[in-house]
Amino acid sequence: MSYRKRTYRILEKAELRLAKLNAIDSTMHFGDAVNLKKLTQLIEELHTKIDAYNKALEAIKSSLAEIKELEKTLSDFSEMMLLGVATKYGKDSCEYTMAGGVRKSDRIRKSRLTRLKANAKKASAKNAQTA
Repeated sequence: MSYRKRTYRILEKAELRLAKLNAIDSTMHFGDAVNLKKLTQLIEELHTKIDAYNKALEAIKSSLAEIKELEKTLSDFSEMMLLGVATKYGKDSCEYTMAGGVRKSDRIRKSRLTRLKANAKKASAKNAQTA
């Protein structure tokens, strides 16, 4: 799942409302701490949280890029090590299988004739279904 930087519609709406309320009366107060000062404070708090979130997101993206790069490097190095074992001991040796390779003699290769027969069976089965 990919996260992206966000701006919040509610924040923009609150900032617009604050500007409009300031135009009406900059000392507006409705009791129980419902005033423009509290609204301004909440807007700033949300700005701070959004900025912290976006910074953390950038750090995560940077870490993810580093992880992907290290994975590729590790994969390439591991493959080189396996190829080194294959070069030294051969692809049909016990050492090659111990290193994680599959012996050349253990690989199952279908002959061309077998593949052609399998394709012919699939085609005839498909024709029988459509008919």
